[in-house]
Parts: sequence; C-alpha cells; structure tokens
Amino acid sequence: MAHPALSSPLTLGSLTLKNRFVMAAMGSNFAESDGRCGEQLKAYYEARAAGGCGLIILETTSIAYPAACSMPNMVGLSSDDFLPDLTDLVNRVHAHGGKIAAQVNHSGKVSQEDVAAGRPLLVPSTPGKKSSDMLPLLTREELGNFIKMAGPDGRGPQYQEMTQADIDTVIEQFANAAERCQRAGFDAIELHAGHGYILSSFLSPAVNKRSDRYGGSVANRARFMVEVITAIRAAVGEQFPIIVRLDAYEYRIAGGISVDDFIAAGKLAAAAGACAIDVSAYSNTGSGQGFTEAPIAHIEGSYRQFAARAKREIKLPIIAVGRIEIDTAERDIAAGRYDLLGLGRKIIADEQLPNKIVEGRHSELRPCIYCYICVSQIFVNAPLCCAVNTAVGREREPVIASTASHAPSMVVVGGGPGGMESARLLAEAGCQVTLYEKEPQLGGTARIAALAYEPNGRLIDYLAAELKRLNVVVHTNSAVTSEQLAALQPDGVVVACGADRSAPAISGKDQHHVFDGEEMRGLLLGGDDRGLKKLSPLYRLMVRSAQALGLLRPIGLVRLFSKLWMPLGHRVVIVGGGLVGVELAEFLVERGRKVTVLNLDATLSPELSIVRRAKVILDLREHGCELHNLCENIEIGRHQVHYQIGEASHSVAVDNVIVALGANPNTGLADTLAASGTRVVTVGDCGGIGYIDGAMLTARQQVQALLAS
Repeated sequence: MAHPALSSPLTLGSLTLKNRFVMAAMGSNFAESDGRCGEQLKAYYEARAAGGCGLIILETTSIAYPAACSMPNMVGLSSDDFLPDLTDLVNRVHAHGGKIAAQVNHSGKVSQEDVAAGRPLLVPSTPGKKSSDMLPLLTREELGNFIKMAGPDGRGPQYQEMTQADIDTVIEQFANAAERCQRAGFDAIELHAGHGYILSSFLSPAVNKRSDRYGGSVANRARFMVEVITAIRAAVGEQFPIIVRLDAYEYRIAGGISVDDFIAAGKLAAAAGACAIDVSAYSNTGSGQGFTEAPIAHIEGSYRQFAARAKREIKLPIIAVGRIEIDTAERDIAAGRYDLLGLGRKIIADEQLPNKIVEGRHSELRPCIYCYICVSQIFVNAPLCCAVNTAVGREREPVIASTASHAPSMVVVGGGPGGMESARLLAEAGCQVTLYEKEPQLGGTARIAALAYEPNGRLIDYLAAELKRLNVVVHTNSAVTSEQLAALQPDGVVVACGADRSAPAISGKDQHHVFDGEEMRGLLLGGDDRGLKKLSPLYRLMVRSAQALGLLRPIGLVRLFSKLWMPLGHRVVIVGGGLVGVELAEFLVERGRKVTVLNLDATLSPELSIVRRAKVILDLREHGCELHNLCENIEIGRHQVHYQIGEASHSVAVDNVIVALGANPNTGLADTLAASGTRVVTVGDCGGIGYIDGAMLTARQQVQALLAS
C-alpha cells in the first residue's frame, strides 16, 4: 500500500473512521432557498462519500436560520422542519460506508443575509469601518452582487453588541442544533469557532474589546466557546463526538489571534468536551492577497506547523488543512505530526481522491489547479463550480456514455485542455478515439499559461496521462484538413483547434521588437516560428538550438531556463490586460522584467476568478508592474509606446512589446465539416473564448450532445 498512514482507520471518541481523509466544510450555495438540503446538495455530498472519504464535514450552517447566514443558499439547523432532508443526506453518506458531521455555526459579523434583510449583526464589540482593495478590481456585473451588502436602507451593516441575554440565546441555539443533528443521524458535529464567525469574533483580541467576563484574557475571550461546548455536551451526551474548528493565526489583522492564543483556546475546548481540533486560520478578507493566505491557503502546507504544535500540546486528534499535498500528509501522519488530512479544493477537483489513494491509483488523480473559481463563486452568491471537474453541481446528470451498439470512431482535432478532455470523455464512454494536434506537444495555449502559473501544467500532465491510460491514439505535429478528416469517415468529430489569434491593427505592431501572443508562445515553447524571424541571428541560433535539443518541450525546464535567459529586453510593454496579458506580466515580472500593461478595457483580467485576479493584480503592483486601464490610441515606436487615457497623453520606454489581444472564434473547419454532413461539434476557444474552465465545460456539454445525436 503506497499510503498506509492515510489509509488506516482512526477513532474519534465513539466514532471510527475508515481512513484519514476528511472533507473539510466548504460553502456550496447548493442548499435550497428555504434552507433545506435539496437533491443537488445531497448528490454533491453523496459523490464524495462514494469517493471513499472517511469523514465528510457538512458545509457551514445556520443555527438561527433564516438569520445568521453568510450566503443566500445556506443549510438551516434551527427547526425540526429541516430533519427529513438532513436525515436523507446522512443515510446517503452512510450507504457508501462514510461518516458525516454537521458543522454548526452562527455567522455573526459576516451574516450578509442579515444585512440584506435589515437585521443587526451580533458582535462582541462594534467593529470599525473597513475598506477593501478588491472592490476596484471587480467588473460591473460582479459589483452588482455586492449591492445588497448596503442593506435595505443603504446604510450598510448595523451592529448589536451582544448582551448576556443574547449570549444565552445563541448558546441555546447551538445546543438545540447539535441535538437536532444527532437525531438526524449525523455521526458528529463540528463547532465552527473560526473564520470571523461569532465564536471567533469573541476569541480574537482584535475584534473583542469587551471589559466584562467575555473579554480581556484568553480564558475570558474563550468563555463563550466553552459555554457552547458545555451546553452541546449536555444536549448530546458524553459519547457523541464534538470537533472544534479554530483559527491558529490571524494574518494581516493587527492584534489578532496568535498561535499561543490558539493553543490556549484549544486546551480549553478539550477540557470542555471537544474530541478533536480542526486547525485552520483567518485573515483580513478585505485584502485580496489576505484571502489567499487564509482561510484559503495559496502557499503549499501553510498551516502544517500550527497543526504540528497543536498535536504536541493539545492531547486530542488533530485535523490539518491548508493545501497539503498527499505525499506530505502521508509522511506527516506517519510521523505523528497530526492525525487527519482535511481536503478542500482537492476533493472538489476529484471526488474519487480517497479511493484512488487507497487503491494505489495516485497517478489518476485529477489535480486542483488552484484557480480559485470555486471560492470566487461564493463571492458573487453563485453555486459552487470547478474549472477542472465539470461534474461539480451536475452530479445528478447522467454519466456520459455511448448508446451505440458498437464502439463509435471519434476524431478530436486539437490537443489543448478542451480537446484532451473531449478525448478522455469519449474514451470513457467506450469510443475509439484519435486526436490530432498540430503542435509538437499537447496542451495548446494552456502551456504558456503553465509557464506563468505552474498548477496549470498539472492539468495538462493529467489529461495526457489519461489519454494514454485510455488508449487514445494521439498524433502530434499533425495538422489535418477537412478532406483528410472526411476520408477517415469517423462517426463524429470534435473540433477543438483553439481561437484565431492575431494581433489587431495597432500602429507599429509589425516591427521586429513586437510579438503577438502566438509568436511569444513559439519563442518560449516551440511551434509557431514567426517570432524567430524577428530575432537577431545570435538569438535565433540560441532558440533553435534549445528547440533542437528538446529543451522547450518540458514546461518545467522552460520555466527554469527562462529565469536565466529569454530573447526579451528588460523593459516590456504588454498591450492587453485580459487573462493572457496579466498572466504574461506575472511570468515576466518573476523574471526580473520591468513590465507595463496597457489595458483597453475598464477591468483587468475579468476572465480570472475574483480571488485569483485580486492576488495576481495586487502582487504585480507590489512588484512594480504598472497597470493602466482604458488605454486608447496606442502607438508603438522603436523605443517608446505612446497611449492616451482620457484626454491625457502618456509614453513609456520599451525594449519589447507583446500584443496580447486578438483572440477570436475559429469555426472554419467545423463549418466545412458540417456542410459535408459530418457530425461535428466545437469545443473550447474555437467556438467561443472561455479559457481553461470554458474549454473543460464545453467539452462535457458537446461530447454529451455528440453521443446523444
């Protein structure tokens, strides 16, 4: 067994788990509008139970529903009216041998639905006003989702400092909700005492400024949490497991929770009756970069040291979270640094992750690419989705399968993510699949994206490995015509040849120091050689030598070598502030270039998810990258680029210019095939610009349509 520690059982109080995989609680917005667990939510969790997860922790709930909700479609625990659906959810998880805990919570100062309804937010102390550096980065449509945060009177959140009566009421609500979960058949409850919610507001010295017995010392600030645990223990008995989720540290919050505070609170929770500690963290979520520090970790293994200290000092089983890789968790659990691995984005990306690890199929894991589209959906009150796993939110839809009596012959044109995913799905459905890619390597434009952002490369590697496992015939360096395809007489064709990418008419764009996106990709990764012709003889020789030696094939090697040398000068202007332009800027800034981005639109990179967009843009600014919106009348000179913003004229010194504009749908091949009577569908950017998430989703939709026709 490759991962014996992760595959081993563990006992939490009276509860025995079959393995060490825990699905961490994550908001989905899949609940019904009345707080019930409907079919979509049940199917989502049932899929993770079928995937072999030892313990599922239900997403955050409201003990005071419809009050105390942080999102519009949130699970309610405040009434027995919720019991039938809660019980059905539990039974579905149990049917697959899994265990499930309900996370009981009160959203406190982040109860946005209370703001929208005009109800005051319960807080230990009235907070000061906060600003957000994310709001200026949002599109007009995204900003529209935040309007309700002004409340019905437009005055914004109204706060109510909790009295003893308020505290007593909330304690009773927690106890009642926990007892209700026990009656529904849940195997445990998790008390959420982190992430800015009501209990963590009392625990945080930055928020809790009370002078009564609930403020001041750690013991006083933890008193509310301890009284809740005590009340829950009295309601559910001594054997029912209570897990407590705590913040080990508060980032970017002056005077926030320290690690010492966390350890002290954890010991108090244990003494009150907790049976395990779930170690998380929090940050100033008004900062775009802060959100990717906590509670969503961008840096691998961000909270491992917190979990290890908790394991040493708090005599309870410890759940560790925070972008921990599987092999790292195996070593840590075997060494006794913590006991359970909390899975968030990884188990969204692949619901079968636990089964694949336990069964030794680690190579088949669908990777999370940490694009943040999942959590960004919650920002705009939309249902959860996943860029790489299009089954998320669609678990109730029939599994794609061929209805033909024989194995249909299918051809896929294009080896980017959309084409590879189409080929994978067709092969899974029982088709004989052949894929043609004109470039030397698979990956399409995702390869250049992988240079800028390494996790994108994991998706390319996964899809390529899946094609090999499923015996898809792959031809690289193979451009095909409509005549060649017609001669093959396939049962269907998927055209995923990518967009038509050519720079629009910009004054000076044809000079030798100016490259468009395809030329830049050819320089860095091989293929398109138009950019080579613009280089000096020496530079041309160096790039051709690297190509001949195969040094431009592995993305990791290119990422490494490009830090040492690239055929670009120090000062680079990127014309275009969409996803391609911003990710190119990220790539070049990391390689010491002085970059200026001239964006023609009002918003930078709207194609990126909100959280990833905020981090990239704010990081770029911190590293000296200049980003300008609404640029007009751009003129490229040999040593300067001139542009206007409004009535003001500007210029910037330049060595090279990259024009990251001009991606348009490319349906010519598909149209020709359709006209000849071939069953054909388009996937990805050739039909409409959608990038990785759009390519993966259209692959699912169009393959389903092709198989059904």
